[in-house]
Amino acid sequence: MDLTLGLLEISTRAHLADRLQTFSPSDHGDRGDHTLNPDMLPDISLTQAAVLIPVVDRKDGLTVLFTQRTDHLEHHPGQISFPGGHRDAEDITLEETALRETEEEVGIDRQHIEILGRISQYKTRTGFDVTPVVGFLQPDFKIKIDTFEVAEVFEVPLTFFLDPSNHERHKREFQGAEREFFAMPYNGYYIWGATAGMLVNFYEVLSRS
Repeated sequence: MDLTLGLLEISTRAHLADRLQTFSPSDHGDRGDHTLNPDMLPDISLTQAAVLIPVVDRKDGLTVLFTQRTDHLEHHPGQISFPGGHRDAEDITLEETALRETEEEVGIDRQHIEILGRISQYKTRTGFDVTPVVGFLQPDFKIKIDTFEVAEVFEVPLTFFLDPSNHERHKREFQGAEREFFAMPYNGYYIWGATAGMLVNFYEVLSRS
């Protein structure tokens, strides 16, 4: 199959909705930082969390919206991430967590977000069991960032992540051992770690036959 044609075919709202509606997280099995480093799964009770993978319907094609976290945060400072956070007691569902955190971090009102479904949970070495929720956004939303948590908001074409040649594996030393992780550098933005791992999972959901 022609790669360009294939990327265009799977980067539509209809395709996203179809693949997410027919996907079961059990199809993927256990995913997380331990996927590439089996000994990295923390031996503690994991905290439930959720992120929104915001897919924006732009005139030139679908994009994915990201935040750059501020440098002083306790968890993943300075990293590129999706809007999200831990589940609060009042959150009835993890979708509610993702919507609430998106409103708090970047000011996007939930009325602009159509929830399409979930992909596989992602377990992090820092002790979170993260549920990625995919939301479809019409481009009439307003951004108002929480400057304590978010340094910048930016978008990347969805087709970039649907091209497996952009799924890189990098290594670095961590706590005396060499660790491997996914990375997807884009125009000066270094997307890596849990965020890149979730994007690989997202690609697998959308590209499956």
